[in-house]
Formats: sequence, C-alpha cells, structure tokens
Amino acid sequence: MKQNQLGNSDLLLSDIGLGTWAIGGGDWGMGWGEQEEQDSISCILEALEQGINWIDTAHAYGFGVAEEAVGMALREFNDDNIIVATKCGVLPEEDNKPKRFISRETILEEVDGSLKRLGRDWIDLYQIHWPVPSENLIEAWETLQDLKKAGKIRWAGVCNCWQPELEALQAVAQVSSNQPMYSMLDRKIEENVLGWCDQNNSGLLVYSPMHSGVLTGKISHQWLDSLPQNDWRKHKTDHPVVKPLHSKDGLQAFLILQEELRLFAQEREMTIGQLAVCWALSPREVTSAIVGARKSGQILETVQASNNSLSQDDKNLIMKYITKFEESLDHAG
Repeated sequence: MKQNQLGNSDLLLSDIGLGTWAIGGGDWGMGWGEQEEQDSISCILEALEQGINWIDTAHAYGFGVAEEAVGMALREFNDDNIIVATKCGVLPEEDNKPKRFISRETILEEVDGSLKRLGRDWIDLYQIHWPVPSENLIEAWETLQDLKKAGKIRWAGVCNCWQPELEALQAVAQVSSNQPMYSMLDRKIEENVLGWCDQNNSGLLVYSPMHSGVLTGKISHQWLDSLPQNDWRKHKTDHPVVKPLHSKDGLQAFLILQEELRLFAQEREMTIGQLAVCWALSPREVTSAIVGARKSGQILETVQASNNSLSQDDKNLIMKYITKFEESLDHAG
C-alpha cells in the first residue's frame, strides 16, 4: 500500500489507517454496541496483514478498552515498525459517559495510562482529541511538547481543529498533524483546513470517510431498527451524522442517494464503502484516511479503496447526487 509522509514528521503512513473507535465496546456513551475482545484483536491483525502500517486509537474509546486491544494485537503481531497514534482529552464522568476536557494535569495522567495499556515505551503520534475547553488549548499543546522532549511521545498532533486554532498552536510549535472528520457528507474542511495544512506542512488524517457506517450501502429501515440501544447511532438521534436517518423524509432522501451511489460504484467495480474512502483520499492534501473495523473480513473489502481513484468528472457527478440529497433535506425542514 502507498505510504505518505505525515507533515514535518518522519512517520510514513499507509494510505489507510485502522480506526478503533468501534472496538471500544458499548459501555461509554459513544459506543457501537457490544464488542468481543477476540474480534477486536482479529480485525487489527487482519488490517496489519493487509499492509496497513498504522493504528489510530484513543483513551476515550471505551476508556482504555480499545487501547488494551491494540496492545494485545501488537504483541501478537510482533513488529516494532507499526505506528500507533492515540489521543488525550476525553475523560469518563461518573456514569462512564465522555466529557471533553484538556489540561496539563489530566494529560500527564492520561499519557502514562495509554503507554501502559499499549505496552509501549513511547507513542508515535499523540493527539489532542478535542480543543475543549478552548482556554486550555495552548497549555495542553505546550504539555505535548514537554512530553516530546521527555521521550514519551515522538510527534504531537491535534484533532478537530479549525484554522484559528491551528494558527494559535502553530505559533507555539509546529503542528505535525490535524485529524478532522471528512466524507462526502461532511466537507467543511475543504473551506480552509485543507489549504492551511498544505501551506504549513501539517499532515492531514481524516476520520469517518464512510460517515460512521452511513456510507456503506447497508442503510435501511431494518438496519436502523436492528441497531443495539448502546450504539450511539441509535440513541443520539440529533447527532448531525445520523439525524437525517431518524426522520421519514430524511431516510427516504438518503435511500435515493444510496441507490445512486450504488449504481455509480458498481459501474466502477467498487462498493459504496470503497467509493467513500476513495473520495476521502482524493484531495492531495490528505495523508491518510482512517477506516474502522470491528471483526475479521470488514477491512478486506475497504482496504481495496487504496487501489482506486476518482477523476474530477467522477467527483462532479457524485456532488450532483449529494447536492440533490442536501437540498431535499433543506426542503423537508
């Protein structure tokens, strides 16, 4: 698989990285339902066997569950060259629901926990998960620079940051990478984040290219009904990613879009999921797209997206479908 240099770092990342949000289990407020540990380990090993050379995880994903699974899989795979990225800044509240919070004190505690769970002496890429609260962002960024000097992390990055935040951080120390959401249905980074990262030699890692499973071709009334209650896509009905699916008109509009994308993808011998990942990889500024998996077999299909590409004519036609879908949502109110 093609590898790309991450910003100003010495990290060479495969086009596709393995995301571990879903393997954090279902007991932390933003889970994807119950998850067997062995399924997690098997899908991580399968991804590495397919040529994916980096894993994206976080303390938040099950509050240690995903990091522990990554650590176990890495010990079994036994290759010190695998790159691990994890995150700080989402903490458990008393009910184990996530709370976004960064501070020097909490980050210093979090990094030691992550190192222990991963079973590593250092973290290749350590990222601020969310810039919350904003008044602590510079202190948090300075803390990551201290961790880099101490040898606990190799490179420092951020997630979910926009141009004003990136510029403030850059004034303190080089932003090696930013990790925003990017998919056909969420294109906000095209406004200024893509350009900023390109101009400032900051790597761009995009998450949820399949829009948290919405762009996989499997959406239906039955699929939505069958989601477990502890899958966030079921109970967070106002979340912008899934909100359209939880109304009659929104779901109907999406099903029309899904069929258009299915036919488009079939003509190019792709699945909708592969098409979605191709879209996310198409901007030259993108270093790698993070793709999730929960069990063996899932990544085998998705990883093939790295062998495909989209022409500008392809993207223009897709945007016609997307624009029609978005306009129908606006009309539905």
